[in-house]
Amino acid sequence: MNATMHNPGSVLKLKKKILFIFGTRPEAIKLAPLVIELRRFPDLFDVRVCVTAQHREMLDQVLLFFEIVPDHDLDIMKPGQTLFDVTTASLGGLKDIIQSIAPDWVIVQGDTTTVFTASLAAFYSHIKIAHVEAGLRSFNKFSPFPEEMNRVMTSHLADLHFCPTENARTNLLSEGISDEIISVVGNTVIDALLYGVNKVKDLTAAAFQNAFAGINTRDFAKRIILVTGHRRENFGAPFLNICGALKEVAARENVVVIYPVHLNPNVRRPVFDILRETENVHLIEPLDYPAFIWLMEKSYLILTDSGGVQEEAPSLGKPVLVMREVTERTEGVDAGTAKLVGTNQKKIVEEASLLLDEPKRYAAMANRKNPYGDGRSSQRIREALLER
Repeated sequence: MNATMHNPGSVLKLKKKILFIFGTRPEAIKLAPLVIELRRFPDLFDVRVCVTAQHREMLDQVLLFFEIVPDHDLDIMKPGQTLFDVTTASLGGLKDIIQSIAPDWVIVQGDTTTVFTASLAAFYSHIKIAHVEAGLRSFNKFSPFPEEMNRVMTSHLADLHFCPTENARTNLLSEGISDEIISVVGNTVIDALLYGVNKVKDLTAAAFQNAFAGINTRDFAKRIILVTGHRRENFGAPFLNICGALKEVAARENVVVIYPVHLNPNVRRPVFDILRETENVHLIEPLDYPAFIWLMEKSYLILTDSGGVQEEAPSLGKPVLVMREVTERTEGVDAGTAKLVGTNQKKIVEEASLLLDEPKRYAAMANRKNPYGDGRSSQRIREALLER
């Protein structure tokens, strides 16, 4: 489709038709800067965006912030949806869209169920697949679940792999994937973060009054511990341990815990049962992207089981304690920007206390170089796509 056309006295290359497919807030955040980058070159790329809306409200907030209007919206989210529901609805809905557009490339990002189903639908339609944030591995198919197998299966469907780090590239090579179709580009989440921080850097908490309703202004002068947690493998006893640890840490002086609580009832139930009445703990609704990055920048320390936060926080100089037993983002642990603490209550309290009590230990983590990117990943991907 993109063969060079020869005309007398000139050489003309057809535009590459690109279809982005994503369905969740993290995918939208990490693909938005690439959508923006490719659209800067309308003579080179014909860019279309399709969302499955595997997540609805949280996805829409990101689209609004980055001023991206989808060309197609499957709107598949429904109450109590299961992985079976998401898989069948997105796969069925994508068939006609992919085949009608007939793109040169379908671009997906990360490890969600939308990523796998979009890759499968493109494969069934003989369309090439480019996978952004390729090669991450925990080597445990049930942790994170279902993300680990989503990304493994996507890797073996994809035609081009954009890895965030050399470790990710090594993982792909060990699985027999050719080095010729692998590019190490950094992580687009840093592109998005720097774009977002620049937009919100001069704002105050008052600009997000709805998001932070109920939090006293004086609390923003304390050492803020920002918490995010939503992983399926932490449902049940692990979340009880996490909540117990947060309760202990919040008892310290000049500390405030701010926890935007995920909408999943398996998260909200234990969190609100244990922490609702705890002093110095603010349980708030999930934040839109600008409010979240503003709060992340204001935080002293971050406790998370999220993948994206492990990548973003080091660019802001924020130490990260990772509340998971394993992580596929080992580069942060190796670089010293993050520490794996699992879901053991005692371990979480001990490691948080060390960072709160020992300035040298805190500085050693806060001042490390972010191994995940420099804000130019989208540019590198654009250049790589033009070579294909």
